[in-house]
Amino acid sequence: MRTEKKPAAADQRQQPLTNSKETLRESQASLYLGSLTRIIAACTETIDPSVTALDSKYALSTVSLIGMPGVGKSTVGVILAKLLGLDFLDTDLSIQAREQRSLQEILDSDGYLRLRDIEERVLLEVPIEMRVVATGGSVVYSDAAMQRLKRSGTVIYLAADIQTLKDRVATNPERGIASAAGLTFEDIYAERTPKYEHYADYSVTATNQNADEVAQTIGKILLAQND
Repeated sequence: MRTEKKPAAADQRQQPLTNSKETLRESQASLYLGSLTRIIAACTETIDPSVTALDSKYALSTVSLIGMPGVGKSTVGVILAKLLGLDFLDTDLSIQAREQRSLQEILDSDGYLRLRDIEERVLLEVPIEMRVVATGGSVVYSDAAMQRLKRSGTVIYLAADIQTLKDRVATNPERGIASAAGLTFEDIYAERTPKYEHYADYSVTATNQNADEVAQTIGKILLAQND
């Protein structure tokens, strides 16, 4: 009987560690969503009235946002989804929910190619119809994923100058950029920019516009596209 109790005791000792990790992930997600909500609330106070009725005019479809880390795809995506009356999908969050790990943890343990593979499978499997999709920066390495996004609707490249991107990424160095070791941010920017331009239906600059201005610019493009 004593030998049967020992594993149970070990399990009890290990349980707080599991709970601690889950609590940490929940806390990180809560902080992320809380920050995103505050940004969106501040931005949407200045939305152009001419775009507020966009959801009634836009032919329901998928809008996918691509671009470098730090360009603002998630923040713009939530605002744009509200304008269009669509659901919102953040593929980075979908990856983390599926893997029960952060992007950085996946990179650290499995490498950048594994992260790209997971990203591709998520984008090929999750529902994307009638959603604004904020993709990960490395989505353009998967032609299969990009072709699905393009078949489903409009692909928008959010562009920004490299210094703006570096400044934004510096505020969150553990954001999990899927790239080979030894590449500088400039290298990644130079490698990915032609890919973004290749797959995009439209490009919108995010350098000198805040998130709601970028969303409104995209909204006007979509309105013109549907006229």
